[in-house]
Amino acid sequence: MNALFPAGFRWGSATAAYQIEGAAHEDGRTPSIWDTFSRTPGKVRNGDTGDIAADHYHRMREDVALMREMRLTDYRFSVSWSRIQPTGRGPANQKGLDFYRALSDELLEAGIRPVATLYHWDLPQELETGDASGSTAAGGWPERSTAERFAEYAGLAAEALGDRIATWTTLNEPWCAAFLGYGSGVHAPGRTDDRAALRAAHHLNLAHGLAVRVLRETVPSSTELSLTLNLHAVRALSDAPEDVDAARRIDAVGNRIFLDPVFHGRLPDDLVEDTRHVTDWSFVRDGDLETISAPIDSLGINYYSPSVVAAGTSETPSPWPGAADRVRFLPAPGPRTAMDWPVDATGLHELLVRLRDELPGVPLLITENGAAYDDYADPEGRVHDPERVAYLDAHLAATHRAIADGVDVRGYFLWSLLDNFEWAYGYGKRFGIVHVDFASQRRTPKDSARWYAEVIARGGLLR
Repeated sequence: MNALFPAGFRWGSATAAYQIEGAAHEDGRTPSIWDTFSRTPGKVRNGDTGDIAADHYHRMREDVALMREMRLTDYRFSVSWSRIQPTGRGPANQKGLDFYRALSDELLEAGIRPVATLYHWDLPQELETGDASGSTAAGGWPERSTAERFAEYAGLAAEALGDRIATWTTLNEPWCAAFLGYGSGVHAPGRTDDRAALRAAHHLNLAHGLAVRVLRETVPSSTELSLTLNLHAVRALSDAPEDVDAARRIDAVGNRIFLDPVFHGRLPDDLVEDTRHVTDWSFVRDGDLETISAPIDSLGINYYSPSVVAAGTSETPSPWPGAADRVRFLPAPGPRTAMDWPVDATGLHELLVRLRDELPGVPLLITENGAAYDDYADPEGRVHDPERVAYLDAHLAATHRAIADGVDVRGYFLWSLLDNFEWAYGYGKRFGIVHVDFASQRRTPKDSARWYAEVIARGGLLR
C-alpha cells in the first residue's frame, strides 16, 4: 500500500545562487559578503570559493533538463542581489535579470513552477563595508538602511520577473544570516557581536515586511508570497526546571524571534528579558512590528535535525545571545550524516504539528530537507547513496503523518538538487541528489535522484 500525498502536492528541489551559479565576475556581478568571506584566510575549508561552484550560470539548461527528467513540479532557487543590483543601490543590472528571465522561461517551458528567493545570504559587499571611497555609509544587516535597500531591490526583481515567478520567498533562514553572520562569525560577514546580531535579526524581519509590501504592489494577485525559516526542534534533556528553561531560551532566540513579529506583530517578552544585558531593543521603532506582520500566503520550513539542550554554558563565541551563558547543546542519539547532524525525522513531525496549533490557517511548505554523505562515483560512473534515500524516505513519511494529523503541508523541496559550495565547508560536503564532478562539471544523478523521481511519479511512498 502506498502512502499517497494529496492531489496537487508540490514536489520540488532547491538551490541557492552563491552555492551553484559561479560566474562570480561576469556580466556586471560584483562581490557579495560571501565572496569576501571565502577569500579571507581560515574562514572556508581549503580556501574554497564560489567563483565557479557548479557553474550553473553556464549550464542552466542542462540542469533544468535534469529537473524535467525527475518530474519536479517546482524548483526553488535564489536570485543574487549582487547580480541584479551590483552595489545594493541604484538601477538594475539588465544582464543579471536576463539570466533569471531565461531560467524562469526554461522552467516554465519544462512545466516547472519557478519559486524565487530574494535573499539567501549574499548581501552586496558595499552594503556591509561601504564603497571604496568611503563616501557611502554601510554596516550590513545591523543597520536599518539595509532593510530599506532590500525593499528597493525586491521592487526591481519583481518588476522584471513578476510575470514569471509563481512564488516569491523574501528571506531564507534569517536566523543564520543574523546569528551565524554577526554572532558566532562562522558565516559571512564573520562578525562576533551579540548586539549587532540582534539588530540584524530585527532588520531582517523589517526587510521581509517592507518587501512584502512592495511585492503586493507589484506582482499579480495570484502570486504566492512566503518566508522561509530554519525553525529549531528544541528538546530539553530532562524535565528539570533548569533544562526546560534552557529549551525555552533557545526557542525564543531561535524560533519566536521571527515567528512572533511576523505572525503576531510582537516581540516575545521573554526574549526581551533574556537579552536585556545585551540590548534595550531601542532600534525597534514605532510601526516596525505592524510592517513586519503584513500577511503572507505560506511559511517555508527548513529542517535537518533536532537539538537537545540542558542548563550549562555554550561555546564562545556563540550564535545564541541571551542563552550562551545558560545553555549547552548535547549530542542527540542515533545515526549521523557527514555533517555530524543526527538523523531524526520525528523532529520534523513535531515542528509541523506545533505550527498547525500555533499558526492555524497558515499553509506550510517544507522548503529544505536533506542530508550530506560522502558520495563518490564508482568505476562504472554510478553514485549509490542508500543513506540519503533512507533519510529522505523517513522525512517524507514524517511529513505524510503530519498531513494525516491535519497539518496543511502543501509541498516538499529536497535540499539539494546539485552538489555545491557548502558555505564554510567549501566543497567537502555533498548534499545533492545529482553528483557534480567539480573538475569537469559533469552531472551524474545519484540513486536518490532516481528514487525521488519514482516517488513523484507515484505521488507518494511505498509502504
